[in-house]
Amino acid sequence: MTALQAPRTTAAADPVDAPGPSRPSRLHRPSWSLTLLLALASLTVLAPLYVTVSMAFKTSEQSVDGNAFALPAPFNPASFAQAWQVTDFPVALAVSVLVAAITVALTLLLSSAAAYAISRNWSKRAFRWSLYYLLAALFIPFPVTALPQIQLTAALGLDGPVGVGILHAMFQLSFATLLYTAYLRSVPIELEEGARIDGASTVQVFTKIVLPILAPMNATVGIFAFLASWNDFMLPSLITSDPAQQTLPVVQNIFQSQFGTDYNVAFASYAMAMLPTVVVYLVAQRWVISGITQGAVKS
Repeated sequence: MTALQAPRTTAAADPVDAPGPSRPSRLHRPSWSLTLLLALASLTVLAPLYVTVSMAFKTSEQSVDGNAFALPAPFNPASFAQAWQVTDFPVALAVSVLVAAITVALTLLLSSAAAYAISRNWSKRAFRWSLYYLLAALFIPFPVTALPQIQLTAALGLDGPVGVGILHAMFQLSFATLLYTAYLRSVPIELEEGARIDGASTVQVFTKIVLPILAPMNATVGIFAFLASWNDFMLPSLITSDPAQQTLPVVQNIFQSQFGTDYNVAFASYAMAMLPTVVVYLVAQRWVISGITQGAVKS
């Protein structure tokens, strides 16, 4: 009886232990609802992008026929040349690049330094409250601070691209410091203590140890600051007093009035202004995703 029952026991266990075709895990099974949701989310981005590019290559007659999704026929690249001249695109582009560069540089430097000081002195009440103070600025509406900013920049002679870049950085400071602080609080302090034992100062520790570790978060904060500065219309239009030093979004406001019917020229200008942001994001997207993911997991 025992000899006959043993094979049965082994056989019953064999189907469980024996290797066979692996079944897909529930976590790795394709979800049609998720796929449909991602497809719909992609359409919200791709549809406006298609309309922008399609309208840019149409003629004036085609752009007002009411069919924005129709392909351009005939193909009309002359809209870009006209938009280039109407908006004085090289000058406006240079101003926008200058403002964005100032914004990104100041945001990265000030917010990372502030977050480093806060995260390494978290046990002290003054540093914790300084973070809360910065976060409180996120809830202040822009119209409340608009008039004081105009008066202050005019009094300091900063009513130009430099002043706009500084103000953009100040508006990004709260959110960027929050991201950096959440990231830095999870970085082992032993890495810095080893450098201090070798005689490194606080500035050397920050520049040679901490900043390289912050590379993914630097890309994340940098792209957010760049996009916010590049697409902003309100602040440059209020601060900059010289019309010749306006950024692209402000210059493109001309299409809302004087060239209101030349939609093809307007969309050609929008496409040219949008191209740098697309290129920057495509180049830096893997660092952006890495910085957001690591910051969320580590915090």
